[in-house]
Parts: sequence; C-alpha cells; structure tokens
Amino acid sequence: MATSAGIELKELAKSYGAVRAVRGIDVSVDPGETVALLGPNGAGKSTTIDMILGLLEPDGGTASVFGRTPTQAVDAGLVAAMLQTGGLIRDLKVRELVALAASLYPKPLDVGEILDLTGIQSISEQMTHKLSGGQTQRVRFAIALVADPELLVLDEPTVAMDVEGRREFWATMREFASRGKTILFATHYLEEADAYADRVVLMAAGRVVADGAPTEIKALVGTRTIRATLPGAALEALERLPGVSNAERHGESVVLVCSDSDAAIRALLDGFSHARDIEIRGAGLEEAFLQLTTAEEEKDPA
Repeated sequence: MATSAGIELKELAKSYGAVRAVRGIDVSVDPGETVALLGPNGAGKSTTIDMILGLLEPDGGTASVFGRTPTQAVDAGLVAAMLQTGGLIRDLKVRELVALAASLYPKPLDVGEILDLTGIQSISEQMTHKLSGGQTQRVRFAIALVADPELLVLDEPTVAMDVEGRREFWATMREFASRGKTILFATHYLEEADAYADRVVLMAAGRVVADGAPTEIKALVGTRTIRATLPGAALEALERLPGVSNAERHGESVVLVCSDSDAAIRALLDGFSHARDIEIRGAGLEEAFLQLTTAEEEKDPA
C-alpha cells in the first residue's frame, strides 16, 4: 500500500566518468500527480528515471518512492515502468504474454480488463513477434498496467505510435490516472506534456531549470506573439515598432515576436490601420522549453 509520500529526490546526483549526468536535483511528486519530465537529449531524464526505478545507484543524494527505497517499492509491486528499450518475448500470443506478466504481481488487474483498457483486445490472439511498432508499444503499456501499480513510469511511451494511437494511449492514461495513480512520463512531444500533465519538470544539463504547471512554465517566458493579416507591409518597418523584437512574413500574414505586446499592438494599429485578423498569444511550451533549456546549456558546465 502506498504511503502519503510520493517520489522524493534530494540532492540526487549521478556521473559517468567526467560526465555529470544528474547534478544534485531536488524534486517531490505527490501521490496522484501526473508529471511530465522534459528536457533535450542529454538532460539527465533517463538517468533520473533509472534511479527512481532502482536500476542505477546514485553517486550522491537519495531517492525514495512511497517512503521506501526504489528497490523496495518495485519489489512490493508498487511501481511499473515502460522504458525506451526492451522488446517482447517471442512466440507467445499477446494475451498469453499479458497473463504471464500478471502472474508476477501480488494483486494484478484482470487480463481481459487490461486488454480492453489498452485497446489490444483485437490483437490478443496475434503472435508478439508479428506486431507493428505501434502495436508493440501498446502491448508493452498493457504489461506495465496489468500490475495495477501505484506509480507508473513511462519513458517516451508514444514513440512509434501514429496520431490515432497516441490519442487512444492518452485516453487510457486519463482513465488510469483517475483512479488516483501517480504517473511520471518523459516525452519529446511537448504538446503531450501541455495537454496531459498536471505539472512539468524541465531539465537541462543535469539540473532542474523549471518546475510547475504547464501554464506557469510558459509564463516564465515573457515574450508574446502578434499575428495579423497585413499584405505589403515592410518587415523592417514592423521590426522598428515599439516592443517588437522580430518580424516574419508568412504569405499575407506577419508574425511579430514581442517583448512588450501592449506597446506593439498600439503601434501596429496606429501605423498600419489596414491590419486585420489580429491574434495575440503568449509563449507556448515549445518556446519556453527552447529558451529555458538553451540558457542552461550555455552556462559553464562546471
């Protein structure tokens, strides 16, 4: 049974020779949270996940899961994972493999329920070595879910899935999370983090550079964008407007990146009264990701 504590990482550190993969991070995840772990390649995400799962021993600091060591939590059946690497056992039917996985846990979910929940009932009689990449991912997901874990850890779970497969996957995740489960997932699809995570932990160069709700992460980037239909306007004139840092043209539309969108929109309307279809939006998660991680990576790595 899970305790009131969730995931607790304190001064967690891991190096590979001279490479400091994780540099003393502090992260707490409450039970029932769905948290996205984001960062560029080499940020330390997978190393952090491996330490949470007890697959790696930290060089410094501590990791605990539901008040236990990661190994104890895994041994108690509280944790399941779907990692980037790993395949399926060959020469078994999908149903047989899921049933085999269920037999390894003290209180697994019903195999039929899992086949339905993950949308693989229709392929349950197929042999595992004859599945497509997307089907294989869904079966690996079913194997993780059948344990009925309190914590589900996912490392790039929707790789090889098509758009429809990804949509179905996240519908399943919402259903699973609604049962009070804790979910930690790493992804390169930023729109997934924006749409499905309660919270985003953004890593770069082995450090946590931002931690908060997706809206809070986006708010850390002060830029806003104005888009308008404005045929014939010179980009040089638009870039000279107060509050505009960059201007781009896309056909008859212009996109203005602004440090002060209030000043920019007033100047735009004063100077270009024929502008129409005007939209103003804040920075998206992608802009925040790029700005915050790039700034961290440009620091002295020592």
